[in-house]
Amino acid sequence: MQILVLVLALAPVGPARAIDPLYQDEMQRLLEIMGSLYFLEPLCGENTADWRQQAADLVALDAPDPDREQRLYGAFNAGYEDYARLYRNCTLAAREAMVRLFTEAEIRASGIHSRYSE
Repeated sequence: MQILVLVLALAPVGPARAIDPLYQDEMQRLLEIMGSLYFLEPLCGENTADWRQQAADLVALDAPDPDREQRLYGAFNAGYEDYARLYRNCTLAAREAMVRLFTEAEIRASGIHSRYSE
């Protein structure tokens, strides 16, 4: 009986999950911003970057496990959908949002690179 209790106590409850890297939250926010820009730039007639491809390249470079990969792409999609709900036309507010998003993306990308790159 004691062995059964010990075995049950030591048995894993569910599948083991990998630990997220320290920069996970920053990375998710950066992908969210990229999704927002992927929506806003064409809306305002500015097609300067392929944000979807850049996001895919960034995720591939990070080489996340499948769970993290889903969360990163989910953040990209959430950023896209958030602005798609708000804007149908390019407005002054949409242009101002793009400026703020560019600025935040530069700060976050630089921060991730300076703190976590080898």
